[in-house]
Amino acid sequence: MTATETHASQWHTRDFPEAARDLLQDSQTRKNVQHATNVIQGKRNKVVAELPDWEELRESGAQVKAHVLRHLDHYLTQFEENCTRAGGHVHWAADAAEANRIILGLVQQHEAKEVIKIKTMTSEEIGLNRELEAHGIRPIETDLAELIIQMGKDRPSHFVAPALHVNRAQVRAMFQREMHLPELGEEPEDLATAARIYLREKYLRIKVAISGGNFLIADTGGLCIVESEGNGRMCLTLPDVLISLVGIEKVIPSFEDLEIFLQTLPRSATGERMNPYNSTWCGVHPGDGPKEFHVVLLDNGRSPILADREARQTLQCIRCAACLNACPVYHQTGGHAYESVYAGPIGAILTPQLHSMEEGRSLPYASSLCGACYQVCPVKINIPEVLIHLRGKVVQEDQATLMGKFSLWNIGMQAAAFLFKDASRLAMAERIGRVGQKALVSKNGFIEWMPLMLSGWTQTRDLKAMPEQSFRDWWAKEKAPGAKPADRSDHA
Repeated sequence: MTATETHASQWHTRDFPEAARDLLQDSQTRKNVQHATNVIQGKRNKVVAELPDWEELRESGAQVKAHVLRHLDHYLTQFEENCTRAGGHVHWAADAAEANRIILGLVQQHEAKEVIKIKTMTSEEIGLNRELEAHGIRPIETDLAELIIQMGKDRPSHFVAPALHVNRAQVRAMFQREMHLPELGEEPEDLATAARIYLREKYLRIKVAISGGNFLIADTGGLCIVESEGNGRMCLTLPDVLISLVGIEKVIPSFEDLEIFLQTLPRSATGERMNPYNSTWCGVHPGDGPKEFHVVLLDNGRSPILADREARQTLQCIRCAACLNACPVYHQTGGHAYESVYAGPIGAILTPQLHSMEEGRSLPYASSLCGACYQVCPVKINIPEVLIHLRGKVVQEDQATLMGKFSLWNIGMQAAAFLFKDASRLAMAERIGRVGQKALVSKNGFIEWMPLMLSGWTQTRDLKAMPEQSFRDWWAKEKAPGAKPADRSDHA
């Protein structure tokens, strides 16, 4: 088993219901997650309300991203030509294994034993850190939250704030242990200072850096990274070699298009009017920044998503995490329940597609379909629509197997479909149901216990008993031609 395969198996070990059940018992993590997401959501709502043209910006961002996806080959080719012309080197990676091989080869070519990294979910997606470590190369995360995750041998639980499930006391204990600082104070300033001192030496010494990219700019061949700590700026300017790993969907047509996203991304992600650090660079320039620049363009399951008209909008995502902050399911479980690099509503549609619906098949059901994610998405991805589409795929694939065809769930759904197709059959089922429920209805008029496979519903909620008269029966009695109207004199 390769390092990449080992990494992947660590993420997709349990279905969402099983993982969520365990995390719901962790009251401290739930408290941390709910506090952090509520704070971010509150800030986001405030700064979004300041823009009278917010909905127009959302629409513009959605149109730009949708246009790019329809012409992705053109803009990627344009990016490669312009990046190469500016002195960069562009590599194409079909999957995680090829991307790891390319990056590992570049690092080994420069005989580096350590690399510094800017936060990049794409490197987490391909298991890059584990691959480097397996070959004796130490990756050092420079984003504060990612550093916390790395030191705690933990996993990210959020796009923008990967360590939002960890509180200040836990971070302090971790820094005391890993940085050998037994007298470290407990204030945020103390923790930030410790991390700054720890990382500053790394910035000045290590000569190879690895980054992701928020946007690839086709008409200039440049990249853009937005961040809040300045660690990215240090990694982009001080090392001799910069390697950027970026998903192919991150390309935008022109530099001017950044005008849209540099307004919507920070407001959606952190509740800021703009990111403190917006770094754009193109190729190499003598005496300014890295002497060697590489871009690895990653597919890794994105092309099949592109080919699916219903689900293609998934690739419009700009990784702001607004959908996570708004999601009532994520609020209760946190990111680890999704068993994936990509958590929350967008993770529920992205993860199974990246794995050709072979892993993360329970994730499309990890939603109440309330629509909150769609309302806050700055590029208008209709996540509930895609969730329903993917649920349909899961059902179709399951029904194609002998076990799925004869499963209790499928038999139950087929029986329901048979009954609902015909009014007389439905009426008969209702009459039988009213008789059958008598032994189950409690004194308060609710059914608190159901047998066999139906018990899953009543384990967590009560079920209102069926009324003595159905709507159809009432309509036939009160509204049908010739029916005697009820006496309404008491309402006159």
